[in-house]
Amino acid sequence: MKIKAYAKINLALDVVRKREDGYHDLEMVMAPITLHDLIYIDRIKEGIEITSNNYRMPTDNKNIMYQVAEILIERYHIPYGVKIHIYKHIPTQAGLAGGSADGAAVLKAMNQMFHLNLSLEELAAIGKEVGADVPFCIYEKMAVVRGIGEKLEFIDNDFCCHLLLVKPKKGVSTKKSFGMLDLSTACHPDILSMKKGIEDNDYQKVIDSLGNTLEAPSMDMVEDIQKIKEEMLKLGFDGALMSGSGSCVFGMTKDEQLLEKAFLYFKNKYYFVRKTQLLQKENEKYKK
Repeated sequence: MKIKAYAKINLALDVVRKREDGYHDLEMVMAPITLHDLIYIDRIKEGIEITSNNYRMPTDNKNIMYQVAEILIERYHIPYGVKIHIYKHIPTQAGLAGGSADGAAVLKAMNQMFHLNLSLEELAAIGKEVGADVPFCIYEKMAVVRGIGEKLEFIDNDFCCHLLLVKPKKGVSTKKSFGMLDLSTACHPDILSMKKGIEDNDYQKVIDSLGNTLEAPSMDMVEDIQKIKEEMLKLGFDGALMSGSGSCVFGMTKDEQLLEKAFLYFKNKYYFVRKTQLLQKENEKYKK
């Protein structure tokens, strides 16, 4: 079976407070994008085997795909194992939820392969056990996301624009980014304003509402984040923002010529440069 695992960006991310359990309460507007990993999954007699075109990716139980496969096999007494091969296109430590997207895709694929008949809600609950972004990646729909990532309020409107993703070679550790955060002086974007902008299809309101509490501490760790953002705005993008805890920056425009010009400008300067857009459709049907 073949399945796509779609990346995400944060159009707005507010770290609201630190909780007593050490986690942070978040409010975010998250959107799936067309950039994706491609996963092939097949039934085998026993065990979990993972291979990849990316030699840096762990293929043991440190991998989210391995973890969710193990949970399903044990919890639902599946008398088989799975062999997974993944073509990685989503970079790591980028703020694009590559690992979570892969885990969500494997959950959905195994649900179909082994006729488990689990609902998206049930799959999201399993996904939450291994990663905060997995529930969002199960649904692949734009949403206001709260808590540590488990509370989803979907935004049904489609919102169209061109996106350019640019990531420097150096990534950002989410743990370190949160650790360097000073909530008393941090930027707190207006999440409801972003939501309304999308619902009203108000492009300028969306641009004006871009914001990410984690951007400043991540820029302190990786100076190229700020440089990329400044270069994007100078080239003429309407808005630019770091996604998640970084280090990938996205630029937004409705001008396709600008997108092409900027792609060529950044192409040989940075580690990862891709043209993409917001995912406009419901979950893609599984492809065999």
